[in-house]
Amino acid sequence: MLSGKNIVLGVSGGIAAYKAADIINRLKALGANVDVIMTKNALEFITPLTLASLSKNRVVTDMFEPPVSWEIEHISLARKADLFLIAPATANVIGKIANGIADDMLTTTVMATKAPIVIAPAMNDYMYENPIVQENISRLQKLGYKFVEPDEGYLACGTTGRGKLAKPEMIVEFVADVLNGRDDREP
Repeated sequence: MLSGKNIVLGVSGGIAAYKAADIINRLKALGANVDVIMTKNALEFITPLTLASLSKNRVVTDMFEPPVSWEIEHISLARKADLFLIAPATANVIGKIANGIADDMLTTTVMATKAPIVIAPAMNDYMYENPIVQENISRLQKLGYKFVEPDEGYLACGTTGRGKLAKPEMIVEFVADVLNGRDDREP
């Protein structure tokens, strides 16, 4: 279903980062190649070794780490991507992208790609409902970014509300729909 497709997965720093492992497994099972970029904060929740073991690719965590091959890494990953997925996407990462801030490997690579971008938010319900976050999401949707709506449920902070990362199977289905031209969702 995704055979031969290159997906760049951006993992930002929220408790839902551990679900990136399941997302990678599901994408790989469909035949996709997955490259992973982790933010510094994501490293606090899951290790690059876990995601590298599952993706079978080196995980990029720092813009300034010595290159494995001589290429401008954020540009080469941006060009390689058939689709760029950010899951989980924190309010911080969404805000940076919406405002053109490219100060780490994830946001820099997003700015350099021409591939479709799918964002799966995950955060506290109050944060998700914050008018600034909603304005940033709306701004990105108007620019053609696709969003997988977060689920409603029990959150890590102990409350119940909308902000829980969508189920990995739903995220992967959404990605497959976009890549296979079956995405009729409004931006």
